[in-house]
Amino acid sequence: MIVLRMRMLDLGSLEIFRAVVREGGVVRAASKLHRVQSNVTTRIKQLEQRLGVALFRRQGRALALTPAGERLLVYSERLLRLADEAEAAVRGAPGGRPFRLGAMESTAASRLPELLSRLHRALRDTQIELQTGPTASLIQQVREYRLDAAFVGEPFARENLNVQPVFEEELVLVTARRRNGIASPADLAGETILAFARGCSYRRILEDWMSGAGAKPARIAELGSYHAIIACAAAGGGCGIVPVSVLNTLSAGRSVRRHALPRSIAANRTHLVWTDDAAPAVLALLEHLAACPPHPSPE
Repeated sequence: MIVLRMRMLDLGSLEIFRAVVREGGVVRAASKLHRVQSNVTTRIKQLEQRLGVALFRRQGRALALTPAGERLLVYSERLLRLADEAEAAVRGAPGGRPFRLGAMESTAASRLPELLSRLHRALRDTQIELQTGPTASLIQQVREYRLDAAFVGEPFARENLNVQPVFEEELVLVTARRRNGIASPADLAGETILAFARGCSYRRILEDWMSGAGAKPARIAELGSYHAIIACAAAGGGCGIVPVSVLNTLSAGRSVRRHALPRSIAANRTHLVWTDDAAPAVLALLEHLAACPPHPSPE
């Protein structure tokens, strides 16, 4: 009985289901798929009937996934990805679907431009889509098959992931140039911390360092880029943790003072993570990383 139900999960229905999730509703999904709205609604209802569960629930005017829908989405991403890879392999065409790569903001800015340029030349028939975000978000998207691979920073949970260390980073604190030296976490008590949103591995390192010494910041100002963190630090708006490789690529890096961190937290590795067997594009990326590891531009 279970086998029959699984066979009834055709790829077309899964593609429609995924489109409704990605587009945030039936109307936009129908437009994206060039279908009439009633057809999309019917296919979703048929899918729910086959599975015997509700996949969506109303949340105001929007649709939200039920727990069953969230589980199906993970499998949908996985099955549709494998279907694309199978079709491309049979046809002998390496392309066919985008290579969805995730990276921390710092890695994208300082490590990837030359690497992705070389990868693009090697995979001319494959579109490379880069998405930046904090480590926790990137890993979740890899686990849910929304990203093929991602560059993430320590610390992170490695369960059910393939992990390859690729870059060595040195982390420093940045403040206004006139700021006195920082010898311990206690020197940061009552300061404003400049950081990315929760889920950023570097923010976690700084928070753990301070909390381990009982030092509490006055507040944490969440910013969306290293340009903003460096600009606020230069203006005396607080302190932030930044990789040296990023500072070396930005002229604004000269406007701040760098404070060394203890070696135990200053040394950090960036890893490439992916699930299951590596897709062809991931294998190509690994080859380029092993053959010609990129280096940031000198200051």
